[in-house]
Amino acid sequence: MTSTIRDAFGLTPDEWTAIALSLRVAGVATLASLLPGLAVAWVLARRRFPGRALLDGLVHLPLILPPVVTGYLLLLAFGRRGTFGAWLAELGVVFAFRWTGAALACAVMGFPLMVRAMRLSLEAVDARIEQAAATLGAAPFAVFLTVTLPLALPGVLAGAVLAFAKAMGEFGATITFVSNIPGETQTLPSAIYTLTQVPGGEGGALRLTLVSVALSMAALLASEILARRLGRRLGQG
Repeated sequence: MTSTIRDAFGLTPDEWTAIALSLRVAGVATLASLLPGLAVAWVLARRRFPGRALLDGLVHLPLILPPVVTGYLLLLAFGRRGTFGAWLAELGVVFAFRWTGAALACAVMGFPLMVRAMRLSLEAVDARIEQAAATLGAAPFAVFLTVTLPLALPGVLAGAVLAFAKAMGEFGATITFVSNIPGETQTLPSAIYTLTQVPGGEGGALRLTLVSVALSMAALLASEILARRLGRRLGQG
């Protein structure tokens, strides 16, 4: 029994590597998609234009596509011989079978969740407050920075947390696009999958599963706390 408990929480160096890589991939994916996500969310929340429904559909497409399909599309686009990948490779930027490619796959899969949370937050901001600031002479970008963004900030952060949690659990698109290379592209889900395929790997799979559940729960709790803060702030406004 003591040995079982020790094995359940004693992580091996390879398992630590998978955890560290997952945190790095998820962190980079979240930070890289933060500004594009905020820009797209603002456009969808504040602007009406032809093609808006198409943009909304494209943003949410990764949610309904099988992750393997998304990974394959990324391979076609950003693989070494892909539409954009070949051109980027000449500039020294390679995504295929690199951890940066895993970050790209995670960013694409988490983007819809990030945009949705940010959009709801921006839509909840009273437009009359923005109009009042504009009538006082503030430029549109200044209104966004000083009025809209502070009011929507908890929702923006909640979107970032959700995207981070999604990135931590991403598997299908990642393994299709960048494979499952230990120390380079083997994130937590890939490592768990590998351990379940080898004899005697059950202990490691259990340890990494517990770590994955703990990190995901922490992210979801953080998102819930931020969402409640948003509700209280807007309610008081």
